Amino acid sequence: MKNWKKNLSVLLTATFLSSTAHAGAIDALKKFNQDADGLSGNFTQTVQSKKKNQTSSGTFQILRPGLFKWDYKSPYKQTIVGDGANIWLYDVDLKQVTKSNQDQTIGDSPAAILSNKSALDASYMLKEDGTSGDIQYVLATPKRANAGYQYIRIGFQGDKLAAMQLKDGFGNQTSIRFNGVNTKPNLSRGAFKFVVPKGVDVLSN
Repeated sequence: MKNWKKNLSVLLTATFLSSTAHAGAIDALKKFNQDADGLSGNFTQTVQSKKKNQTSSGTFQILRPGLFKWDYKSPYKQTIVGDGANIWLYDVDLKQVTKSNQDQTIGDSPAAILSNKSALDASYMLKEDGTSGDIQYVLATPKRANAGYQYIRIGFQGDKLAAMQLKDGFGNQTSIRFNGVNTKPNLSRGAFKFVVPKGVDVLSN
């Protein structure tokens, strides 16, 4: 299913970490994690493995607690929706929907930050990690040895989330750039209700 679980975990983690102007990156990150109720914008994601690099892009919408929607536009069309109880993955090319329990799918992965404001402090050790150009970074290191990630670097540009870099347990590296980030989107809960398209097979995990 085109690494959708990895996409979900990486993207949902990155999207809920931002900052406020003139604050230290860690303090700003924690404040945003505590205060943010919604987020929307665009993303470009590149996954680098030993065999190949793959770049994808799309849009996202998030409404706390626990509601999210990711629309991959390129190079393939795919939608991931979390409605608070289930996660729905719609692969347009395969004409297939996969339904899974949201709590079980997210587990204690970085994506848990979406629905649990205490997950950041509970699951990660944080430290300032310098700057590159005009982007300031925080290094988040998982406290559990089997978390699946070696580290996550979250980058901020002014008061906006700008970038994220992640290295998983297999050495694969993922880089994400964000633009058009809106920290006060006008979102309703109804926008996160997934309706299965006609003629599409539904699989359950």
